[in-house]
Amino acid sequence: MKRSNIIPIMKKEFERFFRDRRMVIMILLPAVLIYVVYSFMGTAMRSMFSPDGDYMPWAYTVNIADPIESMLQASGINVIHITEGEVADTKDRVESKEADICIIFPAGFNALVEDYDVQTSATPAPNIEIYYNSTVPNSSNVFQLVNVILNNYEASLSNKFDVNRGVEDAGDLATADDVSASIISSLMPMLLLLFLYTGCVGIAPESIAGEKERGTLATLLVTPLKRSELAIGKILSLGVLSFMSGLVTAIATILSLPKMMGDAAEGVLNVDIYSATDFALLALVILTTILLLVTVISIISAFARTVKEANTAVMPLMILVMLVGVSGMFGGGAQTDPVYYLIPLYNSVQSMSGAFARDYSVINMVLACVSNFVYACLGGFVLTKMFNSEKVMFSR
Repeated sequence: MKRSNIIPIMKKEFERFFRDRRMVIMILLPAVLIYVVYSFMGTAMRSMFSPDGDYMPWAYTVNIADPIESMLQASGINVIHITEGEVADTKDRVESKEADICIIFPAGFNALVEDYDVQTSATPAPNIEIYYNSTVPNSSNVFQLVNVILNNYEASLSNKFDVNRGVEDAGDLATADDVSASIISSLMPMLLLLFLYTGCVGIAPESIAGEKERGTLATLLVTPLKRSELAIGKILSLGVLSFMSGLVTAIATILSLPKMMGDAAEGVLNVDIYSATDFALLALVILTTILLLVTVISIISAFARTVKEANTAVMPLMILVMLVGVSGMFGGGAQTDPVYYLIPLYNSVQSMSGAFARDYSVINMVLACVSNFVYACLGGFVLTKMFNSEKVMFSR
């Protein structure tokens, strides 16, 4: 009996939803906004991180090998020889934006490389240290070019030397991929959470407060239909629709990343730094987050008498979502303590930040998804109780 009553309710919800073009647009709108906004962000980042077109880069080098010097010069990089005693001053000049890059080779680099045996040597390979300023476009661009040249040369020698082995050895420098991930992880969680909220607000108030306003919900409540069946049918249908909205948003996010990080930034931000696991965990976080948001908004809408009143009542939630989203831009990366991944919404932002920064614990992300689902189930129980309340459902 329950099954036959719940399924028709769900069918009715789907039918009402997909016949309403406005509500369908509310599902697609966040995805479109994500693609458009991230494309503009990619264009903006291109102007921020691209070097000046007529700029001639300068590399200050210590003990540079002749073959590498020739390759740098062939790539348009001017090479300036300095002594080991001038390294500290040159590092200060790089930090103060007066110099582009400082490359330090070990003394006797050619001989060390020639004598080094990858299979039998007990000591680490000769290491080249590169110092640059990641906040300066010209410096970052020179670093990327030098890094490519050295990596190609290293491959031709069967990996007989290292470049920036260990961040401590290179002045705690970040690689280009790390810089890319840091930029993305500070911006995307906030925007993504806001877009998820926008999609949820377009679904839940109309389904509950809208039917209260039109009187159709009161008609259903006075029929022999059990109110628990009505509540379950509403919850399940909204859950399916919210998952659809979340899936569309997740797909839009994944499709927009190449636009933002590849084509728009011409290699400055590279989508290849993310793996299939990163995308899968991100999608799971998005889906559980949107389910939680829909449940909370449904509970708020059940107290409202009209859609307008419901939209007004959820405004504090929007402010909360914005504040939580902004929190992802501070703190120096995702939290590591599992306790933070039990906090609703905040756990989603931390999980997104970790996924985009490529620095996360799978256990913590799974914990965030499970806790979001549990909170959504508890919210569903509350909503069922509200459907059983005459005071709530028939309030005027």
